[in-house]
Amino acid sequence: MKILVGYDGTVPSQDALVIAKMHAQAFQAELEIVTSMVSTHSQEDIASVEQAKNQLKDAKNFFDQFGIPCNTHLLIRGYSPGEDIIKFAEENEVNEIIVGVEKKSKMEKLVMGSTAQYVILKASCPVVSVKL
Repeated sequence: MKILVGYDGTVPSQDALVIAKMHAQAFQAELEIVTSMVSTHSQEDIASVEQAKNQLKDAKNFFDQFGIPCNTHLLIRGYSPGEDIIKFAEENEVNEIIVGVEKKSKMEKLVMGSTAQYVILKASCPVVSVKL
């Protein structure tokens, strides 16, 4: 079994790692930890990419301590994070997606959208949404 975790370093996505650990152990699954970014090729992007790489390294270390197979992926392919997660899941025959969710106001959803909502609605495999 292959499980994808949408990860961006926020508390909800860290909570998703905890659930992914339980699922990986229960199903003897391999984990794909995915961070997706949209690049504008600015100086700020360089710092964001480095931060994302460090967060992915921390996530990998979390799973390594439990002996859970884990691959990390930093995707900068020009898609929105939701689209990127869905495309990656399809390309890699993922069996389950785990995403952390946080409460947003209606205005925040309207202006910024919701990656988790997009993934839940568009995924062709089961999606577990985590809100601890």
